[in-house]
Amino acid sequence: MSDNQPNSRYVALKMCLNVIEHGRSLSQTLAEGLAQFSDRRERAFTQNLVLGTLRWQERLAAIRAHLLKKPLKAKDEDVNQLILIGLYQILYMDTPEHAAVSETVTLTQKLKKPWAKALVNGVLRNFLRDAETIQAEVDLKPAYKFSHPQWFTKAMRKAYPDDWQAILTANNEPAPLSLRVNTHFQPLETFKAALEAEGVACQTHPYSPAALVLEQALDITQLPTYDDGGFSVQDIAAQQAAYILNPQPNERVLDACAAPGGKTTHLLELANNQLDLLALEKEPERIERLSENLHRLQLDAEVDVGDASQPDDWWNGTRFDKILLDAPCSATGIIRRHPDIKWHRTMEDIEALVETQSDILRALWQTLKPGGRLLYSTCSVMPQENGLQMEAFLAETADAKEIPIEREWGFKQDLPGKQILPGSEGMDGFYYCLLEKSE
Repeated sequence: MSDNQPNSRYVALKMCLNVIEHGRSLSQTLAEGLAQFSDRRERAFTQNLVLGTLRWQERLAAIRAHLLKKPLKAKDEDVNQLILIGLYQILYMDTPEHAAVSETVTLTQKLKKPWAKALVNGVLRNFLRDAETIQAEVDLKPAYKFSHPQWFTKAMRKAYPDDWQAILTANNEPAPLSLRVNTHFQPLETFKAALEAEGVACQTHPYSPAALVLEQALDITQLPTYDDGGFSVQDIAAQQAAYILNPQPNERVLDACAAPGGKTTHLLELANNQLDLLALEKEPERIERLSENLHRLQLDAEVDVGDASQPDDWWNGTRFDKILLDAPCSATGIIRRHPDIKWHRTMEDIEALVETQSDILRALWQTLKPGGRLLYSTCSVMPQENGLQMEAFLAETADAKEIPIEREWGFKQDLPGKQILPGSEGMDGFYYCLLEKSE
């Protein structure tokens, strides 16, 4: 580490505390924490340490509990997290064991808790002496083995009895970086050639004609045509929304929960920027990001702040040909990108979200033309938010019918819609259900 760089392990510790103890979002915490580093390697090391410690928090905490004679007090959560950071380096990183222990123990000086030095040193060294036995005992409990909260592990076993282990495993793996080429601006083949000319390895994806998947993560703002709007970052599963809705030039379209604008801009690209599109967003602070993406990609849409469940506040009475409702959800399908979701979500959150989704659905249905189509989507794997939500809506809405989604991806349960599971063909977990309003 260079003299002018902060201590990467200490910065990682502070970030983990921000997420676990103070409930802050990982995205915001990472952006602020990593901004302290000018050295690319230090940034990468710190990011790996934070993401990994959060991904494996449940398993690491179970190992820590096995090693401590008694739990630490709430005011010593910094020591708790420091032990986890040390364990993560030993178990999952290339850091030599002696360095993982010594560097972690050294950090206790910054905590101003002299007693912690001997404790952290003893815990980490005791683990090294009996690592295999301790891990075998901890891994007897699936929630620990796969490092997810108990409630979520149970929910996945119930909902996906044949796939729950694959889901939990995928949630702990880093997600690929997928780009969506703005074919309104340039052909995919042209952009792919430009990337390869700069030594950026990438490949196409069978489920999106505009997608390129990079073999390594990098700073996308440095790639060719970024400033000119040549591409966007968007997972392959998220790209399916625009393909399913299939917007046509001159149609009136609503993107009901639009920010940050990935699906909004894709809809416009597919219709050659010839839509009467309203991009609605409830949170005013997110509008700026949405507008920036439209501007960078040289696309046009009406942008408005409004609650999708309250159309009287923003709707002008002209009904929509098509509506995209990418509903507020638990985001349990994108845990691999945001491991803090594991520790920020509860079953009570799911129940509240289901009610919100239902309110929005009922409200937006009034604004859809007879013969029009509404695509409901979430980045969730919870049946309550997905198939069960759609089943209830169809049962109570006489003029709504499901249009089968004829796509090769995902699978269909005995419920409406199609579900993509995390990691399937490299994609995030997403749910889609296409509805049509009777004439």
